[in-house]
Amino acid sequence: MNTSQATRQSTSTSRNLQQVMRQHPLFFFFLIAYAFSWIVSIPYVLSVWGNWSGDFTVIFVIKSFGPALAAFIMTNLLEGKAGVQRLRHSIRQRRASWQWYLFILVGIPALLLIGIIVQPGALAGLQGLPPRLLVSYAIYFVVVIFGGGPLGEEPGWRGFALPRLQPRYGPLWGTLLLGVGWCCWHLPDFLTPAQGGGSGTGLAIVLANFSMFFLMVIALAIIFTWVFNHTAGSVFIAIVLHASVNTPQLVLVSLFPAVGYTSLLLAGLIGFGVPALLIVIVTRGRLGYAQSQATALGPEQIEAQSIL
Repeated sequence: MNTSQATRQSTSTSRNLQQVMRQHPLFFFFLIAYAFSWIVSIPYVLSVWGNWSGDFTVIFVIKSFGPALAAFIMTNLLEGKAGVQRLRHSIRQRRASWQWYLFILVGIPALLLIGIIVQPGALAGLQGLPPRLLVSYAIYFVVVIFGGGPLGEEPGWRGFALPRLQPRYGPLWGTLLLGVGWCCWHLPDFLTPAQGGGSGTGLAIVLANFSMFFLMVIALAIIFTWVFNHTAGSVFIAIVLHASVNTPQLVLVSLFPAVGYTSLLLAGLIGFGVPALLIVIVTRGRLGYAQSQATALGPEQIEAQSIL
């Protein structure tokens, strides 16, 4: 086979692969997101288990960008530059009524704290509020956005997958499917202290933690979809919401010495599970979704959105 024949064959193979990817965009989105994040996580997991020397903490940050990478690759393949520009606009789209920002910035941490407080013994050894709590919280919030998952995950989960799952499966089933994909993407984390795992952790503990984590993520997926649909599909709002879920775990939970990782998962399950169930009941599973909203709603209409 000469060079020109090899080049034509390679080009043909590439075109065939692209055609298959266009036919199954969600499958290849999740495949790319999982493959990148899981492969990149390997050195970090091995170092945690003592099989590879060195500090690979930064990898934990890098691997969080797997969903965003997959979203931009698939969007470019499906829609070209116009689609990529649309996705970038959604990431920058900050306009939303103040009620949504209040719910995200105050309501979400409050729900997690309620989930902690209702647990027996959770208040034992409760520490006083640090004098610079708000300053620390704001700093951590920004750090979490860029390095704690939100910026790396949300362009994928809510920016690419959800807008395609809702029209195809409906808002509730689409959200549940996304919740499963979102949760299982975190599976390697359960081999590390980030999700209560690591060397010496028993299988029973890992399974118990993963089960609660799974239910909590499903509940969060419902809340995320509800907010996403009421803010005209703003990925920026989803990023802020994600950060508002993660930041309290770093700043506020440390005030409760009696709360371990399993108790924290239970707190999230209680705090987010009840509102998620109420959202499903009140909206009858629509979660604020309207089939025409992707084209009918523009940025100038977001301010008119109500919180229900």
